[in-house]
Amino acid sequence: MARLSEFRETEQETEKAQGGNGGLAKVKGAQSILDLYGENVFSLKVMRNYLSEKAYKSISTTIKEAGRLDPEIADEVAEAMKTWAVEKGATHFTHWFQPLTGTTAEKHDSFISPDGEGGAVLHFSGKELTQGEPDASSFPSGGLRATFEARGYTAWDPTSPAFIKEGPEGATLCIPTVFMGYHGEALDKKTPLLRSMAAVSKQICRLANLFGIDTKGKRAYATLGGEQEYFLIDRKYFNQREDLIQTGRTLFGRKPAKHQQMEDHYFGAIKSRIIAFMEDLDRSLWKLGVPDKTRHNEVSPAQYEVAPVFEELNIAVDHNMITMETMRQTAEKHGLVCLLHEKPFAGINGSGKHNNWAVVGPDGKNWFYPGKSPHENAKFLTMLCAVMKAVDTYAGLLRASVASAGNDHRLGANEAPPAIISIFLGDQLTDIIEQIEKGNAKNSKSGGIMEIGVDSLPKLPRDATDRNRTSPFAFTGAKFEFRAVGSNMSLAGPNIVLNTILADALDEMCTKLESETKGKKNFNEALQRLLQDIVKKHKRVVFNGDNYTAEWHAEAKKRGLPNLKATPEALEVLKEEKTIKLFEKHGVLSKKELMSRYGVYVHTYETIVQLEGNCALTIAKTQIIPAVFDYQNELAQTIKSVAAVDKSNKTAGSKKLLKEICQETEAALSVTSQLETAIEKHDAQKTLAAMLKLREHVDALEALVPSNKWPLPSYAKMLATV
Repeated sequence: MARLSEFRETEQETEKAQGGNGGLAKVKGAQSILDLYGENVFSLKVMRNYLSEKAYKSISTTIKEAGRLDPEIADEVAEAMKTWAVEKGATHFTHWFQPLTGTTAEKHDSFISPDGEGGAVLHFSGKELTQGEPDASSFPSGGLRATFEARGYTAWDPTSPAFIKEGPEGATLCIPTVFMGYHGEALDKKTPLLRSMAAVSKQICRLANLFGIDTKGKRAYATLGGEQEYFLIDRKYFNQREDLIQTGRTLFGRKPAKHQQMEDHYFGAIKSRIIAFMEDLDRSLWKLGVPDKTRHNEVSPAQYEVAPVFEELNIAVDHNMITMETMRQTAEKHGLVCLLHEKPFAGINGSGKHNNWAVVGPDGKNWFYPGKSPHENAKFLTMLCAVMKAVDTYAGLLRASVASAGNDHRLGANEAPPAIISIFLGDQLTDIIEQIEKGNAKNSKSGGIMEIGVDSLPKLPRDATDRNRTSPFAFTGAKFEFRAVGSNMSLAGPNIVLNTILADALDEMCTKLESETKGKKNFNEALQRLLQDIVKKHKRVVFNGDNYTAEWHAEAKKRGLPNLKATPEALEVLKEEKTIKLFEKHGVLSKKELMSRYGVYVHTYETIVQLEGNCALTIAKTQIIPAVFDYQNELAQTIKSVAAVDKSNKTAGSKKLLKEICQETEAALSVTSQLETAIEKHDAQKTLAAMLKLREHVDALEALVPSNKWPLPSYAKMLATV
């Protein structure tokens, strides 16, 4: 079983998660949920049955302390893993890694080796387990490597459990790994994620020491619960949409009369075809140790959401990548297609991936949750101020971490937050923060009350926030919810930034506290002054209102908050000296590694825009315009025939319709020329602008041409069938 995080929002939640299994329903095959969960995961529970006591204790310590594998037990672990995998039907193994493509990658090798006597043996060594050598030349590196430098290495990450991926005729053992170049440069998303986790652990333990918390032999870690939104449509309609096939989103499509405006889909009864998909998905994910917890209808028709239990960050990121792949495969089995693009349909809700992030200290407690003692509440407020400082200082970097061509269409509309990064705290916590700033805080707004162990700080209300769906970064009681992450993104990128900027804020805070409390000076007084200074300097990033309003955009500008609306300007933040120093200081990314990512992300953005432009152009010229011409001709012939029979010549309405179609067609043809020019010049912004104009005319034509003559399945059909 994959290790669940110790993180829980409340004691009741812990009790519920760890409670008995009474009443658990049986799933298909007469297998209970508990028997099913983690069936295809080489967990510590499984390892105990395959390893010697010495090897088990060693690997257990490695996993729990995020350490390195003892090379002396590598062969034994490999043999145990192979034996287990073969028993599960595996014939091959693969090092499963996450290159800068944003997806996962794998190269399969069989366990079979010739025995020299015309037969074969099954072989899997410690070296094969711990290190692989895939060709690295064809993966994006942003200039980090020359094309002819093909050597790349994968190295096992023992903190994320190996798992079995089942295929139609067999199974494959998947071993989560990092991916690096010949000279040790990070070519993936997992390596800097692990580095960022080490950085934040170091600084939280440092703060823990100041609070008198024992850190010897202990570590801190981040936790994550990643909610995943997605669309499902019938495969037959998907296959008729070249834009969905090539780009993942509809480049044309008129909004139907009824979509989400009735608000009757959200949390509504789930249709039988969809619940069959969800039940199948649950079973598949549980077998892989993914703690899939919640499923429901989302706001838009054909939109849904799945959410897991919180886990340690590294495992949660891996599990989300597994979830996305499993969703696509499961949909295919049900005659559906799972759309993970951030904005597959214009004019209605897009899909996000709500990043619920928290940290667990060396005391095993969630430090974003107010505790039961003054000491713990002081710790909570310190973390709250650290996050304020981090987000305000690096707001542009947070925006860059969720920048993509797809997410640009989503941010700022239909429940997605705007590009302005601000923090929602709620009225009661904001009241506390304001009193800290004044330095004479004594009271709090009504609510459950807890004392805070810092001189002159007020009583702290428990459960002090509502939710704000328009905020990009909201405190929701025991965690921060980063709502700006796109549904198609890896969760590694945003969390690398969150970990690193928090580590940086804590580093500065700890340095100051350590300096001011030498000689046994009053820690509470020093902490009070520090928090007061932080609030004064960084309170501008707190906003509890509607982030969509024009008034907020004007206010944010006045406050000096960045508003990086499009990916190209957001990515420029990666080149800033402040960003380079941040990542180098905490050992997360070297300047060379960071610049490589800038190059990869810019190239990816430009490639997607170019691809979408070409796709829109092709569909318009080879499908839309020919269909419209056919109808124009048919309509003109009809008008002519009617006029020949009806001498009164009352065809003004028909002629008006024909004229309107002709005008829109000519306008569309004119814009196609503009689009062609923009594509030829590789001008991304002009390409996007021309695509938008072309869409306006094509969507207008869809309203004028009979549905049986329109070459593309309509929004109404695609959204209503499931």
